[in-house]
Amino acid sequence: MFSVRVLVIATAALSLACRQEAPSPRAFDGAAAFGYLETQLAFGPRIPGTEGHEAMAGWLDSLLAGRADTLVRQRWVHVTAAGDSLPLTNFLLRYNPDAQAHLLFLAHWDTRPHADGPQAGDNDGPVPGANDGASGVAVLLGMADALHRYPPAADVGIDLLLVDGEDYGIFSEQVDVLIGTRYFVEHRPPGVRYRYAILFDMIGDKDLRIPQEGNSLIGAPDVVEAVWDAAKDLGYSHIFVPTPGQTVDDDHVPLQQAGIPAIDLIDFEYPAWHTVDDTIDKVSAESLQAVGAVALEMIHRAER
Repeated sequence: MFSVRVLVIATAALSLACRQEAPSPRAFDGAAAFGYLETQLAFGPRIPGTEGHEAMAGWLDSLLAGRADTLVRQRWVHVTAAGDSLPLTNFLLRYNPDAQAHLLFLAHWDTRPHADGPQAGDNDGPVPGANDGASGVAVLLGMADALHRYPPAADVGIDLLLVDGEDYGIFSEQVDVLIGTRYFVEHRPPGVRYRYAILFDMIGDKDLRIPQEGNSLIGAPDVVEAVWDAAKDLGYSHIFVPTPGQTVDDDHVPLQQAGIPAIDLIDFEYPAWHTVDDTIDKVSAESLQAVGAVALEMIHRAER
């Protein structure tokens, strides 16, 4: 009788553990995300104030409508240090906007006007932005697909943010860069508390290797640990490498300055960075799949 009782208790405990650890049915589709990347590149460079930028804004506006509980369009005109007027738009997809706490995932959708990376050489033409821009957006759009099919639990708020004007100006002088995120910080939904934010930037490289970015380790070490633990559990430790990487001034920094624990997922070891060679042959659906799967796993863990 005792052994039978133990067996029953053990079986019940195992059943409960299986229910608690069951994988989320919310799956990421890397191939579909790569299709979104291809569409972005078809618009040409997405430089604020150009036809390609305007066309992509229209596409995003149409594509995102009805994908979440709320779509917020933040439109404004940014006047640059040189006196130029840039029409900019942030797109914010909100799931369960009335939840007490939210997770924020973001990427920039604009591209750099002129190549100036270390490998740019004499060609200072516009950057195509296959990895630097389009890859992060592709992951966000893939997440939007998954969340539309299988919405998050009612007590978990999810915000997906596509920011504009990140890559326009001079990073070394912090002039006319990170424009959209800075605007968002000043115009974010009132009363919202973000548990953390995860930025996707240059995460489509075929040879993807994401170390732990410096400002992320300083400003949100617990979030870094949680993301790398999720990646390890999903079998992506060869991509999410648990070693310190470079320190990057990126869209997560204004969020940190606003009191939001924010990290940057970025593979900065990318020779085509800020060059005309940042093209579709440098990126892969498999890399998008890995990052998207980890992002959805973070949502799944917040729902437990």
